[in-house]
Amino acid sequence: MEIAPTPTRPASPDLAPILAVAAKLAAPFDLRTMLREVVEAAKLVLRAERGTVWLYDAMADELVLEVATDVDPIRIPAGTGLVGSCARNRALINVRDCYSDPRFDPSTDRRTGYRTRCMLTLPLVDHKGVLVGVMQVLNKADGGVFESADESLATVLAAQCAIALQRVRMTEALIEGEKMRQQLEMARVVQMSLLPSTMPSVAGYDVYGTFRPADLCGGDTFELAMIEQGLLVVLGDATGHGIAPALSVTQMQAMLRMAFRMGANLETAFLHVNNQMEDYLPDDRFVTAFIGLLDPAQHMLRFLSGGQAPILLFESATRECRRYKPTSFPLAAMPLESVRPATEIPMRPGDVLVLLSDGIYEYRNAGNEEFGELRVEALLQRHWEAPAAELAAKILGAVQAFAGDAVQEDDMTVLLVKRRADP
Repeated sequence: MEIAPTPTRPASPDLAPILAVAAKLAAPFDLRTMLREVVEAAKLVLRAERGTVWLYDAMADELVLEVATDVDPIRIPAGTGLVGSCARNRALINVRDCYSDPRFDPSTDRRTGYRTRCMLTLPLVDHKGVLVGVMQVLNKADGGVFESADESLATVLAAQCAIALQRVRMTEALIEGEKMRQQLEMARVVQMSLLPSTMPSVAGYDVYGTFRPADLCGGDTFELAMIEQGLLVVLGDATGHGIAPALSVTQMQAMLRMAFRMGANLETAFLHVNNQMEDYLPDDRFVTAFIGLLDPAQHMLRFLSGGQAPILLFESATRECRRYKPTSFPLAAMPLESVRPATEIPMRPGDVLVLLSDGIYEYRNAGNEEFGELRVEALLQRHWEAPAAELAAKILGAVQAFAGDAVQEDDMTVLLVKRRADP
């Protein structure tokens, strides 16, 4: 006996457009293109006149309507109006007569002359339950209202759209992250290229500097260079770390080089660099900086310090550290009409000028204890006779041993100028 084949059930007339939309939304789009595709898909599947998509900004707890490339996005607090109610409750809202619902805002209709009759508002929630945004479709094209069948279709469509939008946002975030990493790498190369590639040879002196940024690039810099006026000694530390502080200290470094190359003395260079930086840096940005000139023949160091401290001189005769205070406010903190005379430090045989950025003094261990000045002074008392490069390595090694597994949160710079002992 033959068994008749079971008749196949005809496909739902709405399945084909839904599958077509799902396939289309799987294509790679940028966010704005994807938003347009989502709106067009909603209008097609639900036979609606218009549509909009609001994206959810979780950090601000706001819904954002992207309107055009030359117009700022519209932002509203999540919870405001129909779109906000949908986001808060994560539930579809079908309003058959918008003007009878107090949550509906008719201001857009009044501004555009368009009349909104009915509206479906749907939460866009991805497969992990994350709220991506809210989609709204306006007015059935045939003049009717959205029925329960439309709600079912809209729910399926919303799930597809949420996944597509989340995929695009994650992709763009990854791309931006990679761009930022490349920018940081470039900034690091530029910043490192401005540091001395070799230490200058100074008769009667042993000098050394090193820099360990907390990120790819940092807010510290240093300079050790023989110029016409003597040995230039600079330690700069901008607020924060990353690209912006790195730019601040590299600009300071470039301006100082130019000023001294043009024959400026210490006071003039400090004054003009401060005022130039004050003009362009934001009010909350500044740079603490030690700027000194050493006359190696007279063994006299003159310096100005814009907020950079402590300034330590280890005196070999007493085996103690002498501390010097800053001479001025940090660079770019305020415009200056004049500066006080530079502080003078005589460099006697065996003396060591020790300049460390606050990333060393303030490095905290797992017990939230700072490395501090006393540990630096004790280390100098034990190892002051070591060559400058070795002494710098001992300082950094002691900090690392103290910190253990604690993450480096700030840049660390060591700058040492040591007068050799008389033969």
